[in-house]
Amino acid sequence: MPTTDYRAPAMPTPTALPPLSLYVHIPWCVRKCPYCDFNSHAAPSELPIDDYLACLKQDLLHDLDQVQGRKIHSVFFGGGTPSLFPGVAIGDLLAFVADKIGFEAGAEITLEANPGTAERGNFTSLRMEGVNRLSLGVQSFNDDHLQRLGRIHGRDEALNAFQLARDAGFNNINIDLMHGLPEQTPEQGLSDLQQAIGLGPEHISWYQLTIEPNTHFYSHTPVLPLEDTLESIQELGHEALQSAGYLRYETSAYAQNAKRSAHNLNYWQFGDYLAIGAGAHGKNTTLTPNGLVISRNRKTRLPKDYLAAAKSTANGNPFCAKQSLIDPSQLPLEFMMNALRLMDGVKASTYFERTGLALEPLAQTLADLRAQGLMIDNPNTLANTELGHRYLNAILERFL
Repeated sequence: MPTTDYRAPAMPTPTALPPLSLYVHIPWCVRKCPYCDFNSHAAPSELPIDDYLACLKQDLLHDLDQVQGRKIHSVFFGGGTPSLFPGVAIGDLLAFVADKIGFEAGAEITLEANPGTAERGNFTSLRMEGVNRLSLGVQSFNDDHLQRLGRIHGRDEALNAFQLARDAGFNNINIDLMHGLPEQTPEQGLSDLQQAIGLGPEHISWYQLTIEPNTHFYSHTPVLPLEDTLESIQELGHEALQSAGYLRYETSAYAQNAKRSAHNLNYWQFGDYLAIGAGAHGKNTTLTPNGLVISRNRKTRLPKDYLAAAKSTANGNPFCAKQSLIDPSQLPLEFMMNALRLMDGVKASTYFERTGLALEPLAQTLADLRAQGLMIDNPNTLANTELGHRYLNAILERFL
């Protein structure tokens, strides 16, 4: 069976690397939520903050060869619950990154915070130490739904956390909300959104609850809304967000006043990102005379093993559990899985710039999708139509 030649022989090599972000994983949380499939672990009575911080720095030093002259475009502290760490520890790491790599001017630095761990003093400290964007994991303003989701906060704590963030000087706040919650009605879903909108955050991430393997909900599945109810929640929610001035720029992301997430945009535009911390995943691009070489890496998952790696005498990065090259045949799907989540897509030229591949081998697939009304009929753009966004998974199957 003939295979597609994804690298046209006459293709030049891209001359610039993509932006470089940094993801920092803090793996501990107060309590594991029943729907969560992230690498998160119940916090011990005393967090090993100093030891973990030392490991993060050592991990970063091992990955400096991936920087290749770039500055950090954005930083995202995810978890787990990064807000369990004091602001001074976060600031210490940011100062280390600034010294070893440096930041682009105006770099976005986001930290995830659980409303149940919000403290005025720590929010103020985080802001003073350089964090300029806060992402609050509210998920719902309905106390019953929050209890079913296993969250440690209630509605009042969520409202208080937002006010604490504003008082601390954060003028760029994201609120994470879920819909399609156990037995949720359209009215309840809309109420959650209206309460979030009423607070006036710059960004709202609004996504549907999904049941993932290796979670408590997977083995003890709750009663979820029927498909008709889910469609009603989504329709009402999109209308409410649009009416309030929130522009939907990605499948689940809405922003006011152009306050889009720079970090997530770099993911979706197939940029690069260093990743440090237990279980963190990274992506790197290298320019070679023969084209781009793109790789992914994953760090040791369990916190105890990650901490133990600091004592390793092995060659290479002792914190790295796996590193692999992405085969050129996989790049079309990898790229489209990210870029086509964006409502406006990307310039067609971005495909070559970020993969080193020609679009010509995909010409027939793109023509078919455009003819079916699933992608915008513009050769200079790779973007779905409104209909295409509803059938994103079906579109992606065409690039397998």
